Amino acid sequence: ALAIVALTLWYTNRIALDISVEERKKVELWANATQRVNLAKGNEEIMFLFEIIKDNETVPVILAGENDTIISYRNIDTARVNRDPDYLKHTLEHMRSEHEPIEIEIVGDKKNYIYYRDSSLLRQLKYYPLVQLGIIGFFLLVSYFAFSSARKAEQNQVWVGMAKETAHQLGTPLSSLMGWIEHLKMMEEDSGRKHSIADEIRNDVSRLELIADRFSKIGSKPKMVDTDLALELEKTMAYAERRASQKIEFSFENNVADPHVLMSPPLFDWVTENILKNALDAMDGKGNIKIILNESNDEFIIDLFNSGKAIPQRNWKTIFQPGFSTKKRGWGLGLSLTKRIIEQYHNGKIFVKNSKEGEGTTFRIQLPKNRQSTA
Repeated sequence: ALAIVALTLWYTNRIALDISVEERKKVELWANATQRVNLAKGNEEIMFLFEIIKDNETVPVILAGENDTIISYRNIDTARVNRDPDYLKHTLEHMRSEHEPIEIEIVGDKKNYIYYRDSSLLRQLKYYPLVQLGIIGFFLLVSYFAFSSARKAEQNQVWVGMAKETAHQLGTPLSSLMGWIEHLKMMEEDSGRKHSIADEIRNDVSRLELIADRFSKIGSKPKMVDTDLALELEKTMAYAERRASQKIEFSFENNVADPHVLMSPPLFDWVTENILKNALDAMDGKGNIKIILNESNDEFIIDLFNSGKAIPQRNWKTIFQPGFSTKKRGWGLGLSLTKRIIEQYHNGKIFVKNSKEGEGTTFRIQLPKNRQSTA
């Protein structure tokens, strides 16, 4: 690309220089003809010289005396000259700064000077490569954004298709399990058992239904409801605590008086569960997890800290990309889905705030306040 730009500029400048030299020769010829008019002998020679003078129809010229007294001019906007008496003087100054004037010797010691500037064609040619490169650059920019949008749309279709297919596949065995639960419940009632295996299975099935419901919401606009953010965080932390080692200490710090926000609780719980699950995997069964809820003028700020293994700084952004995983098991989709849920469905932000070996890792979620429902 740089070679094409350099070659285009060089070639155009070369052509412009050649035209500039030719225009200089044309003005010199025009000056020579003007000088010889007074010395011409015979009508034929005078007519020939006038034809040369008349032949210049492109290069603007001004014939001036020794004191810049304007004698005549050619190829300059006459209407503008008539409107502005000083226009010719300003044009002459501009010509003086652009090119050296051509000197004409008159009879005696008197001299006249011909001032000129580049023709409109030459000026256009000088700016043409910049305009051309600007158009090409704009076209490439539009093409890049079009390709990027198409690529993102294709990725979104893959996400949506995978999520909805997962929800569909989970739905069939769930329906069958619900039937078996009812059958077990009837058998337990007949046997008079107090401890119900069916109730325990129902809890796990309800959990599966929640997972299927979450996947089914990917790709469609979730229903946003007014939710107590602190209560949701406590609920998710309690769920993680029941499944964690007793050597892991959980704590929650709420610094917000009114933590209500419009959100999709199933999807937001999925985000915090994912982060807490990754935290537990990084802690090797001991340490502490802390959730801190703060606020600013326009957003809620959630910090999720764990004392486990650090994330290398080079991976702070990469971990949210599909397929990235440091584990032997899994597809590396969890954090990618959390980023999609927070940014696309809740108009928020999620990122690694800090991660150092021996100090732990903090994920930060920022949710805007006073959002309008997108249901």
